[in-house]
Amino acid sequence: MLTSRASLRAHICAGRLAHVMAAHSPLSAILAEEAGFDGIWASGFELSALYGLPDASLVSMTRHLDMVRSMAEQSSLPIIADIDTGFGNAINVIYAIQQYERAGAAAVVIEDKAFPKVTSLLADGRQELIRTEEFAGKIRAAVATRADADFLVIARTEALIAELGEAEALKRAKSYEEAGADMILIHSKRKMPDEVESFVRAWRGEAPIVIVPTAYPEMNESRIRALGKIAMVIYGNHAIRAAVTAMKDVFARIRADGGIHRIDPEIVPVEEIFRLQKMDAVKANENRFLW
Repeated sequence: MLTSRASLRAHICAGRLAHVMAAHSPLSAILAEEAGFDGIWASGFELSALYGLPDASLVSMTRHLDMVRSMAEQSSLPIIADIDTGFGNAINVIYAIQQYERAGAAAVVIEDKAFPKVTSLLADGRQELIRTEEFAGKIRAAVATRADADFLVIARTEALIAELGEAEALKRAKSYEEAGADMILIHSKRKMPDEVESFVRAWRGEAPIVIVPTAYPEMNESRIRALGKIAMVIYGNHAIRAAVTAMKDVFARIRADGGIHRIDPEIVPVEEIFRLQKMDAVKANENRFLW
C-alpha cells in the first residue's frame, strides 16, 4: 500500500491534476477527505486566522507542526505543509524539513519572501523577496535533508506578488528548479487568471506548476487543464472563509431570534459531530473493555 507521500508523487507523475483543499484543524482535514480532495493544504494563513492573528510570521513552527501532526493522525490524505519562508535561513530549513517529515507531511512549500513575511493578498502589503541565490540555497538544503525521496519540496516564487514581472518570476523559478525543487508554485494577486496563464505558457522548465487561484476564481478546472503544465491546484483559504461565513450567520440569527429554536433544524445535528469524532468506536470499546 502506498504511503501518502508516494501516492501524491505518483499522482503528479501520472499527469493527473491534484485538487488540494486548505485546512486549519483535524476536523477540517476530515471534511476535506470526505469531500473527495486529493490532498490537504496545511495553511499558515488559515491557522493564523484560527488563532485570531495576522498572517505575518507570528504563528510559530511548533504550533504549525502540532497542527500538521494532528491532521495527519485523522486523515489519510497527503498533507502539503505551508511553511512560509522556512522559519529562517537554510539552517532553519534543514531543521524544519526534518520535523515536518517526521510529523507526517507529504510535502512542504517554501516561499522566497524575506522573514518576517506579510500575507500575499493584502492590499499595499510589504512584499520583500530575498536574493535568488539565497533562496536557491534553501531549496538545496531542503532537498539534501529529506529522508524520503517521495517527500516533495515545492518552491514558491512571489515575484508576481511583488510586481517584479514575469521575466523575474521565470528566472527565479528556473533557478529554484535547478536547485532541486520538485514543483514550482506561482502566485498572483491579479483578479483575472491572465498573469498566471502567461507565466505557465512561458515556462520551459520540467518541474510541474502549482497554482493557488484565490484572487482569480475564474481559473476553473477546464482552464487549468487547457494549459497542460499545472499539476496541482490549491484552494488556499476557503475552509476558514466558509467557517467564518457560517458562524457569523448562525450567531447573528440566534441573537436576532432570541434563541436557537429556528436555526437548530438548519445546522447539522449533534449526531453528525459524534460521527466525525468516531464515537461509535468509543462505544464499541466501552462495551468490549469496560467491565
